[in-house]
Amino acid sequence: MEPLARSHSTPMQQYPADPALRYHTAREMIAVPTLACYLQTLVGIGLWLLAPPRLARWLGRAGYRSGLHAMERCWARRVTRHLGIQLELSGLEHITRGQPYIITPLHEGFADILALLHLPLPMRFVARDELFGWQLLGPYLHDAGHICVVPERGSHSYRELLRSARAAIQQGESVVIFPQGTILGIETDFQLGAFALARAVSCPILPVALTGGHRVWEHPYSPRLRYGQRMSLRVLAPISVASGTKLDVEALRRTVRRQLKTCALSREMASPRHFVPARDGYWDGFAYRIDPDFPALAADVALHRQLQLREEGSEQGVTSSTTAD
Repeated sequence: MEPLARSHSTPMQQYPADPALRYHTAREMIAVPTLACYLQTLVGIGLWLLAPPRLARWLGRAGYRSGLHAMERCWARRVTRHLGIQLELSGLEHITRGQPYIITPLHEGFADILALLHLPLPMRFVARDELFGWQLLGPYLHDAGHICVVPERGSHSYRELLRSARAAIQQGESVVIFPQGTILGIETDFQLGAFALARAVSCPILPVALTGGHRVWEHPYSPRLRYGQRMSLRVLAPISVASGTKLDVEALRRTVRRQLKTCALSREMASPRHFVPARDGYWDGFAYRIDPDFPALAADVALHRQLQLREEGSEQGVTSSTTAD
């Protein structure tokens, strides 16, 4: 099968050069170039990042799940409007009301959450443990019942995920799990967890192609916040998951991966984020893989890791020799 890197030869969208960032807020995590944008951002923080999450936390603690989901959807629409995001939604006809799904979206950044909350579904998001430690976000994620995972804990973390996902699905809620597990870019490979989870809980997969979110807020690469950006969300046909062997799950992973990335790289959607190590760094110490459909980048990352291992081996050899002397 032809690699996506060749079969989709559309050049990367070229954006005009951004003006320098002059105004910072939220402990330097958000930055904008002009005073007008700065004041607009302060208003948005005051209106949408203080009182609404506190109300959502109260609804979550009180067990008012339907009220919580309605609050989250309303909040997402208001923030989307405040940021001027031009959100293109399609494929909603594939969603059956009342049917829980394992939702597997592409992932580029925090703005993805705003887009996903436009889906007509009650949802719980799977998030890394580090996000539960953020000052405002963490208490909200905890009280609203979103699902914490610690990838470094391996099978123990998966068992906790399975338990939490089953509880959510029994309440009629869908579970959102980003199969890339990173926001590096479209070239990162899918992990197996979301697809094994779907089989374990006998829940259909709802693939969601989602692009453009990286242009809204560039964290953690930069604090830059942009207004008026285009985002595209397209729901693909759900996939029924029958019980089977691990090979079936692996085939499912590859099928969904290719469907979503083919869609994201089409001319019809906002340009996705691309992983460029010369710009982004190689993120040493973080667990990620490059999709084999992007062979040039996969070879680049593999070579970098080989050279890094050689350097570490050389340093250890020097240290051992020095100690012996």
